[in-house]
Amino acid sequence: MDIAFFLPEAVPAWAAVAAIVGAFCAAALTAAFGIGGGLALLAIMSAVFPAQAVIPIHGVAQIGSNAGRFILQMKDTVWPIVLWFAAGGVLGALAGGRLAVEMPVWALRGGVGVFILYTVWGPSLKGFSPGPVSFFSTGAVGSFLTMFFGATGPIAATMLSVTKLDRLKIVATHAACMVAQHGLKILIFGALGFAYGEWIWLLAAILGFGFAGTWIGTRFLRRMPEALFRQGFKWVLTIIAAYLFVAAGLELARSPT
Repeated sequence: MDIAFFLPEAVPAWAAVAAIVGAFCAAALTAAFGIGGGLALLAIMSAVFPAQAVIPIHGVAQIGSNAGRFILQMKDTVWPIVLWFAAGGVLGALAGGRLAVEMPVWALRGGVGVFILYTVWGPSLKGFSPGPVSFFSTGAVGSFLTMFFGATGPIAATMLSVTKLDRLKIVATHAACMVAQHGLKILIFGALGFAYGEWIWLLAAILGFGFAGTWIGTRFLRRMPEALFRQGFKWVLTIIAAYLFVAAGLELARSPT
């Protein structure tokens, strides 16, 4: 049977394979270093999928990736933080959803490229006093931005870094916050008409290989020197961001004036 039978009409086989392999590698990266895989997968999907599908499909992949870690570390989750973050996330997702689906293709690709470069090379966000207001605000801002850029995990990680929680609580609470954020995003895009059903087989493969990547990455990627790996990771993402800028320029040149 032709593999195209299982794929959305706008996705060629090579793009599907790239996304599945990317999901495996991104999950392995997140399992090894705790963060970063979402950004890597976003860059890959932005390069191979139709622009309007990138953020909704990335959200499903990310909720699958984070749910596994959340289930395994549920006992360490700090629930008050998650609840305030999720409450703010409802506001941010509703506000961002309508704007995201109206963005032109070149703006989405260019925006993702800028976000990647800033996250990789830009200065870290300043710390702030932890509490209900900051948790709610971070949830709102993160969910608003994730409707455009997808991988806003570093924003939530910055919030948690100033709470003085231990490592297990930070990792577990971060996973729970991301499940809430990506879950809201999936619901909003579904309500706005994104046809997830057309992607069901590809999503199943992405989630399955993502789980395999988490399992493999936990055992093997920690053997690589972290400094060398992180430096190489930055340059790979930089090259992908440069590609997105070129793609955005080409889309802008083709768009009606």
